[in-house]
Amino acid sequence: MKKIGVTGGIGSGKSVVSALLSAYDVPVYLADSEGKRLSNESPYIRKRLTDLFGNEIYTGNRLDRPKLASLIFNDEKLLAKVNKIIHPVVSKDFRKWVRNQHTELCALESAILYESGFDSEVDVVLMVYAPVELRLTRVVERDNLSEADVMKRMNQQMSDALKRDKADYVIINDGIQPLIPQIETFIKIIN
Repeated sequence: MKKIGVTGGIGSGKSVVSALLSAYDVPVYLADSEGKRLSNESPYIRKRLTDLFGNEIYTGNRLDRPKLASLIFNDEKLLAKVNKIIHPVVSKDFRKWVRNQHTELCALESAILYESGFDSEVDVVLMVYAPVELRLTRVVERDNLSEADVMKRMNQQMSDALKRDKADYVIINDGIQPLIPQIETFIKIIN
């Protein structure tokens, strides 16, 4: 089975591309949502996070994500510690998920594919690219955030230029070039 890593900056359209891959019978593991689920369910993650932040980082059985975000947002060392706790568990869960797939292709969607080391879990990397101005507009509208907040998030991610250089394939999601023919071509190429 060939594993595809789907990545791109915030607002690039990774979710749209992943949904299209799913429509072509390519199962997609969503690292962000699975990471959230595992942060609530994994005793290992819970123990490590409560050791780091105290029991109040959880409310009942749920990680207090806004509280965690406020603690790590401007602290790169703390963010790195949290990522070292969560990312290996997500990688292990992805490998388990892959074993349960019975298709020629599957995919892992992650905005931080390279930063998390998830690129080592896949055979091919597909980057979804959209111009910064379009990404900014999409995220402001989608998440009801200020442009400054979105730019701050964008600046914390690996640059598009670097992702493009590292990726095996790029899909352009600029609202002009149709996505479906690009997806079909990509699937034909890797098959």
